[in-house]
Amino acid sequence: MEKKLQPKAALLALIIVVFALTSWEICLRARGYTPDFDDGPELWADKRGMVYEPSDKATVFVGSSRIKYDLDIATWQKSTGNHAIQLAMVGSSPLLFLDDLARDPLFKGRLVVDVTEFLFFDQSGHYDVDPAEGIKHYHKSTLAQKASFILDRPLEEHLVLLNKNHFSLSGMLNRFPVNDRPGVMPFLNFPEGFEGNNFDRQNYMTPEFLTRPDEQGQVKGIWAMLGKMSSAVPPVSGKALDTIMQRVKTDVDKIKARGGDVIFTRTPSSGPFLAGETMGYPRQKYWEKLLSGTGCKGIHFKDYPALANMQCPEFSHLSPAAATIFTRNLIDILQKEKGWKL
Repeated sequence: MEKKLQPKAALLALIIVVFALTSWEICLRARGYTPDFDDGPELWADKRGMVYEPSDKATVFVGSSRIKYDLDIATWQKSTGNHAIQLAMVGSSPLLFLDDLARDPLFKGRLVVDVTEFLFFDQSGHYDVDPAEGIKHYHKSTLAQKASFILDRPLEEHLVLLNKNHFSLSGMLNRFPVNDRPGVMPFLNFPEGFEGNNFDRQNYMTPEFLTRPDEQGQVKGIWAMLGKMSSAVPPVSGKALDTIMQRVKTDVDKIKARGGDVIFTRTPSSGPFLAGETMGYPRQKYWEKLLSGTGCKGIHFKDYPALANMQCPEFSHLSPAAATIFTRNLIDILQKEKGWKL
């Protein structure tokens, strides 16, 4: 009798699971959420494999989160016919990415390196953890892992509930209100509408986030907390800064020697965030020294009237509409002033 009931029990369990998942998906969509992609090492490695396209056909971008929000890839590709390969990573230093490309004898393309000073000039190694994981996955991933990534794409493209950061069990537990322990890095609880990520690895804010001052204030609060923590550690200077500059120059020289080209950008920030960055990382000591030391051209948003006063909803990243404006101006500057043919 038990054996006859087992298939029915299994079918009932399957029905319950399907019903629960369907209900959860419907609930999330009713709240305005849409599918996006987890920005893990698998997605980064997929884009890393594209850097070998001819330099007149593609441009590679590395940096931190600002260039991921501020470069509108659809606008770039429609305006130039040039493939934008986004390798920047949220909350990370781009130096490991630069080093990885410099060590790759097959990479000889165009590279845009975006500079967020407190991440770019960090010497603690804290902001290298995620880049190291992405690079390791690219160079050492198995066929099974690559196949899994290909199979996962259509599911992530159509199901909101697969958003790992916000709607997985671990993601929801991370957002459970628990007091932070002393000496432990607090969980950065960003609103769901702030962290959208598409398959091209472009981040974006949702229309809902842009109409909710409370959620924008939540992100501003995170920046204020991080600013308070970082203020306890003086910005890198002296021999340590010279070491970073030499490291960057060595990598840039390797890329240039193979026929590649490198240009640095400084994307917009505003309000108290910009004021703090300007005070902690004066241009002459960091930005100008970076350009003179590497012999590279640079595009600092403050040098261009169309970009100089752009406002970020949460002080550090552009809205999708502003990203379109920024991208059009970036293309214009690269073509007319920096000599890039796109």
